[in-house]
Amino acid sequence: MRSVCCVIVSGARVKTFLDLVKFEHTVFALPFAYAGMLLASMQVNGTGWPGWHVLVWVTVAMAAARTAAMGANRVIDRFIDARNPRTAGREVPSGKVSPAQAWALVVVSLVVLVVAAAQLNPLCLALLPLAVVFLIGYPYTKRFTWLCHAWLGVTDGAAAAGGWIAVTGEFAPPAWALWAVVIFWMIGLDVIYATMDRDFDVANGIRSIPARFGISRALRIAAASHALTFALLLLVGVLAGASVWYYLAALAMGGILLFEHRIVNPKDLARVNVAFFDANMWLALTMLAGVVVDVAWRTLT
Repeated sequence: MRSVCCVIVSGARVKTFLDLVKFEHTVFALPFAYAGMLLASMQVNGTGWPGWHVLVWVTVAMAAARTAAMGANRVIDRFIDARNPRTAGREVPSGKVSPAQAWALVVVSLVVLVVAAAQLNPLCLALLPLAVVFLIGYPYTKRFTWLCHAWLGVTDGAAAAGGWIAVTGEFAPPAWALWAVVIFWMIGLDVIYATMDRDFDVANGIRSIPARFGISRALRIAAASHALTFALLLLVGVLAGASVWYYLAALAMGGILLFEHRIVNPKDLARVNVAFFDANMWLALTMLAGVVVDVAWRTLT
């Protein structure tokens, strides 16, 4: 009985740490990292399969990077979160996880990230210090500039470019275009998410596009950002020599983005979470599915 109780407690503790870093949100960036990896492999090897070594270490690197970033975000923002009714129940401000424990998770994650980058290639390892600056720096940006959403976009977009670099060991036009796709996609979705805290941000001096420009203009900025995302998705296809299957997936992603903006408006923010998580989860998975079918088709034909 005692051992069973220990297992239950340990399981609950693991869940607490997974909730701390919102591990389920890894589904946003990881499919784009895989997409970059598969497209790069198609270009340099003539097949979409990069090998188990690259696949495993890209996965480890992505999970470690996101865990480090979210852990740092939560502990750095703990005093802000504690004042916000929407976020006061988060793990650090509520006391479920201590700041020391959160920082320990960040350090361990960064060590794992270093190991993963070293297993891939020299360029991945060389770019790591810059990546860490962006991973840890995001929570500070909202204290100084409403361009914090762009910082987040650049940080998450590096995952897509990183998938390409993990295979080739160098940058290329499709990698830059993939990076840009994720930058503007993340700007749009983060602006939509930030509308929920607009009043709190204004009252507490937190910088964001909704706080700076108001909700109506912020949603228009998000829509423009997502329109550019769709155009860049098409550019990726051109640069990567994609088949019709990729473009069908891109059209589906355009439809998801359109749906996202149809269900959120300045007078009704009740479905922001649906737009933020559900719609964008399906968008990322559609991207990965489209690339998988595309490279499989081109490999076979």
